[in-house]
Amino acid sequence: MSGNGPPVVRTGDPAGAYRRRIRTVTVDQGVVEGGLEDDFHHFEVTLRHDGVRVMDVEARSRRWPWSTCPAAAAQLRPIEGMPLSTRCTAIAEVADPRMNCTHQFDLAGLCVSHAARGDERRQYDAELPPAVDEVTEPRLWRDGELVLAWTLSWRDGARRLVDSPPYDQAPWRGGFFRWADETLDPDAAEAAIVLRRACEIGMGRGMDLEAVDSAAELGPMMGPVCYTMQPSVMPVAFRNRGSIRDFARHPDALLEDQ
Repeated sequence: MSGNGPPVVRTGDPAGAYRRRIRTVTVDQGVVEGGLEDDFHHFEVTLRHDGVRVMDVEARSRRWPWSTCPAAAAQLRPIEGMPLSTRCTAIAEVADPRMNCTHQFDLAGLCVSHAARGDERRQYDAELPPAVDEVTEPRLWRDGELVLAWTLSWRDGARRLVDSPPYDQAPWRGGFFRWADETLDPDAAEAAIVLRRACEIGMGRGMDLEAVDSAAELGPMMGPVCYTMQPSVMPVAFRNRGSIRDFARHPDALLEDQ
């Protein structure tokens, strides 16, 4: 990042919002490039297709939290040969999300749906403001247009959407993605899934993750949710210190070099 970009931090400013940007672009016939960046991550995916199926996928790690994250790129190989689908979750039918890097996997799924739609460009910008009285209002823009505005509460120890129909009918844990797939059209489901993921990841903004030596220390809290958090990987998944950025006041710096 340039000198005017986001600072390197241990934790984000508690008064500032968590931000995430995801961009997918058709750069050539049969080639989609994707980028995802937030405080903790910066990944890229190149997906090649023949208009019907995925032919090849490549993931690159630009900034990552754990030493093992780049190695997860190999776990995307099972999606090669899958049919294109306008549903970003379709890749879970051929590859195990728990054996992948969550963010590379999500980005690859968005590249698949982008290819199926035949779009030129799509960009998501997610914002999770700090909570006030245990309530926050996450928002999502698609190509500059506000498409989702939720009210998220975690009063009484449980996170849930309130005053946000129809999304407040969805289970916040244990089935939100499935609910979105079964209830909403592909575009609406994709937006809801992107914002739901941002809400979860944004909760890490107030944690001092730089004080954690290895992913094994977080294992009891998180479980085997991704490649790095697998029991066989956690002990050698060391913290990539100095990798956190604070984009609260620098939203235009997200994916600025792509």
